Amino acid sequence: MSSADFLPHEQLGALYVHHHGWLQAWLRKKLGNAFDAADLAQDTFLRVLRAPGVDNLAEPRAYLTTVARNLLINHVRRRAIEQAYLDALALMPEPVAPPPEMRLMVLETLVEIDRRLNGLPVLAKQAFLLAQLEGLGQGEIAAELGISVSTVKRHLAKAAMRCFFPE
Repeated sequence: MSSADFLPHEQLGALYVHHHGWLQAWLRKKLGNAFDAADLAQDTFLRVLRAPGVDNLAEPRAYLTTVARNLLINHVRRRAIEQAYLDALALMPEPVAPPPEMRLMVLETLVEIDRRLNGLPVLAKQAFLLAQLEGLGQGEIAAELGISVSTVKRHLAKAAMRCFFPE
C-alpha cells in the first residue's frame, strides 16, 4: 500500500473536526462511559487513517458509525471475556491465583481465541471449548451437546483450523 492509498491528512483533519464530537457523543450513549467513548472515537479515526480508498465519503457519518460499531462490538466482547476471567480468578484461593503479568497474558490469549472462533457455529465453539477447557473426549462432547461423534470431529477440526492456522 502506498501513501497515495491513504486518506490525505487535510481530509482526515476535516473529517475529524466535523464529526469527532458527534461520534464521541454517539459512543458515550452506547457505552454510558465518556472515557471508553473517547478511546473508541480515537480508535475509529485511527482505523479511518489506515483504511485505503476512503477519500471521497458520500456519507461520512454512516462510515464512521460502521467502523465505530465494529470496534464497540470488539470492546464489549473483550470486556465480557475479561469479566468472566476475573470471576473465575475470584473463585481461586489467593496462593493459587496467577500473578498480574500471567493474568494479562491469559486474558490476551482468551481474547485472541474468541476472535479466531468468531463466525463459527455455536456448537463448533462449544465442542472446541469442552475439549480444550474441560478435557472432554469426543464421545463425551457428543453426549453433552446432543450431536454425533462425526459432527463433533468436524466441529473440532474447523475450530482447530481457525485457532492454529488463522487466515
